[in-house]
Amino acid sequence: MKNKWISAFIGFAAVIIIWQLVIIIGDYPEALLPGPAAVFAKWWSLVVNGTLFEHISISLYRFTLGYVSAALLAIILGLFLGRLPKVWAIIDPVVQVIRPVSPIAWSPFIVLWFGIGNMPAIVIIFIAAFFPVLLATVAAVNRIEPTYLKVAANFELSQKDLMWKIILPAAFPAIGSGLHMAIGSAWIFLVAGEMIGAQSGLGYLIVDARNALDLDTVLAAIVTIGVIGLALDHLLRFVEAGVKRMWTGKMM
Repeated sequence: MKNKWISAFIGFAAVIIIWQLVIIIGDYPEALLPGPAAVFAKWWSLVVNGTLFEHISISLYRFTLGYVSAALLAIILGLFLGRLPKVWAIIDPVVQVIRPVSPIAWSPFIVLWFGIGNMPAIVIIFIAAFFPVLLATVAAVNRIEPTYLKVAANFELSQKDLMWKIILPAAFPAIGSGLHMAIGSAWIFLVAGEMIGAQSGLGYLIVDARNALDLDTVLAAIVTIGVIGLALDHLLRFVEAGVKRMWTGKMM
């Protein structure tokens, strides 16, 4: 653990040094590329006056609603569709056509249908998170060792027990990978969604600062987005480890 923190510190320090060297060597004025010290000063001022936390809380609210609802629906559908290969064979081509379309491409319709405010960003996050989790879940169910299902049939487990005690624990590691992919994708498109149909949040903060040519604030918001994205990924890893321990404890 200590080595990981040291490695992370070295990595971030290297980025800051390179950032400052680019400014010095390229002779960029502060108005075009603010330095680390200026960005940190702006970040601290946004923290002190409460502006940053206000935008962070709104963004996290939208992200939580969109991501959690997408993940839950995708896992539930994926578990059942993975057990119904003939139905999935019909649905899969449709999913493969829709999946590559960027959620932002749907934004004109999303804004028309849901107006401005929280809903457009939530819907965009939902779309961004839904397909990675769905595909990972279906693939995970299809890869379950047939022996497990035969043993469950021999014990005459009910469909509920089969799903909860056999299929979901066996598929969960692969589902976790889908959740990790989805959390990155959803967080990226949260910012994009807030740039389109919102009047608050970190994405809106970037657009508003850009329009005012306040690049210190733009970079402060970008750094904040990156740090929160890292924190969300680690939070998901913590939850995933807790779920694995829960199932391991039940098996023992």
